[in-house]
Amino acid sequence: MLIEERLKELHEKIKRKVPKGITVTSVEFEGPELVIYTDDPKSFADQDDLIKILARELRKRIVVRPTILEDPERAVRSIKDVVGENAGITDIFFEQDTGEVLIEAEKPGVVIGKNGATLRDITKEIGWTPKVVRTPPIESSTVKQVRQYLRGAHQERKELLRRIGRRIHRDVTAKDQWIRVTTLGCCREVGRAAFLLSTPESRILIDCGENPGNSTSTPYLYIPEIHPLTQLDAVVLTHAHLDHCAYIPLLYKYGYTGPVYSTPPTRDLAAMLQLDYLEVMNKEGNTIPYSSKEVQEYIKHSIVINYGCVTDIAPDIKLTFHNAGHILGSAIAHFHIGDGLYNVAFTGDIHYGKSRLFNAATNHFPRLEALLMESTYGGAGDMQPPRSEAEEKLYSILRDVIGRGGKVIIPAFSVGRSQEVMLAIEEAIRLEKIPKMKVYLDGMIKEATAIHTTYPEYLNSDLRNLIFKEGLNPFLSDCFEQVDSPDKREKVITGDPSVIITTSGMLNGGPVMEYLRNLGADERCALVFVGYQADGTLGRRIQKGWREIPIGNRETLLINLECFTVDGFSGHSDRRQLMNFVSHMQPKPEKIFTIHGEESKTLDLASSIYKKYHIQTMAPMNLETYRLV
Repeated sequence: MLIEERLKELHEKIKRKVPKGITVTSVEFEGPELVIYTDDPKSFADQDDLIKILARELRKRIVVRPTILEDPERAVRSIKDVVGENAGITDIFFEQDTGEVLIEAEKPGVVIGKNGATLRDITKEIGWTPKVVRTPPIESSTVKQVRQYLRGAHQERKELLRRIGRRIHRDVTAKDQWIRVTTLGCCREVGRAAFLLSTPESRILIDCGENPGNSTSTPYLYIPEIHPLTQLDAVVLTHAHLDHCAYIPLLYKYGYTGPVYSTPPTRDLAAMLQLDYLEVMNKEGNTIPYSSKEVQEYIKHSIVINYGCVTDIAPDIKLTFHNAGHILGSAIAHFHIGDGLYNVAFTGDIHYGKSRLFNAATNHFPRLEALLMESTYGGAGDMQPPRSEAEEKLYSILRDVIGRGGKVIIPAFSVGRSQEVMLAIEEAIRLEKIPKMKVYLDGMIKEATAIHTTYPEYLNSDLRNLIFKEGLNPFLSDCFEQVDSPDKREKVITGDPSVIITTSGMLNGGPVMEYLRNLGADERCALVFVGYQADGTLGRRIQKGWREIPIGNRETLLINLECFTVDGFSGHSDRRQLMNFVSHMQPKPEKIFTIHGEESKTLDLASSIYKKYHIQTMAPMNLETYRLV
């Protein structure tokens, strides 16, 4: 059936279902959604359950939009008239390609109203579909820039979504039934995550990242299975760390024109880190793989999905994101293939335990036949201490080093580990477990923290309550100070004893190098690793005991400062948590592939899962293809 015929059929079904007097002017596929255009948005708003009924019967994600949207300037006045001043509205952002209006308010409950009554009144007045979020305590320039860019590209994006929507909802023509996974990276290694999920009808790329130990080592994007890139139906991004997202803009440079699905915070964090990645590469004289133009293309083609929302991404594939507990917005990607044919999930990076920031990773699914799971700490001896023990060790180091007049350098990913360490140190200072000390943040840490506060619904309830109910935002503590210039960095280096949390987490570039050049020879100082150090990185060399390290052509880095590794802060599951993740899974998968780990660790974890749970396991190598059906 042609798309036009299918839309005509859906149009007729919808007209038969809606009450008399409500006009449905047209229906259109836009991205994964079926959009109903109407001249009567107010009447639709009065029918509370109508959209739910239509979505259930048509098995589509449905959005209702007015045929003609009210002018944004008039709509702003109408919103403020309906809501009143008590809500503390701080920003109103119109997403013209989706017909939605995002309302930021200090008191979102006032904008929503009892049982959503005020939201319905807004829809009746302006036609736009309102969404409400709490005003973030820290303003994010990245979020503002992403929204402004999408606002400027709304017409282009609308056409893009319609093209994507028609591709998603095309007829299934293949008569054969098979499902394959091809490994394009991240197997028996940490980094350059990339996997191709294929059926006779569709091709989905999951992640596309860098190798942190070798910035020129990309996923195997040149093999026949993935070419040409125009045949890809979608890219699915599990989270924003560079070993999963760095090379997504490269796809647009070489011909990809389709969507990238992620959670909303993943989109914003990935764009921030990709731009920072280009800046660091440029400063260090390395070849830049793509430009900011390709990052903009990624943003323009992004489609965001919240946890638990089932979404069509291809004619025979539905995607659902679940919390992975790793970093802000990190997701386990669950794929439902065919009409109940098969289900496979990719964990990305997971943390199966509650942290200061997030709840433990989800491991309950409606159905699951195959699982590809990370194995970063999959070795038999990879046991992390309890978080409380790790924090006490960090506090002891801080007391000793600051007490002897030194500085503590903590290299950390700007997203995830930095915020965990910030929260631990802030609480320790507030509760007088350690003396008051200045904590300097260098690199993208402050901006990443601002994005965390933009999406409080992705944080655990304890932290949300602390910030929004008790009025205590640890991220705004006086102990934190941003390093925002070379002069400020010089003052930190020559100044009083302090803590410096800085990027990059594996010492493969970024501001941390400036601190090592100037403080590395000072025996009073300390370097504290709180995250994984991949093979080939400077961080791993120092961990192994290297003390004279050549960097660049003529420079040698001298390391006399004290070096510590504080396990327990990692966003990855340790061996015990990985085994428990499988143990408590519902349902148990028939096959498990151990990926994203050094060779010995993936093999060890696969063997242990098989022996204990009698599940078929594999530790694949790169460039292998496995048939699931």
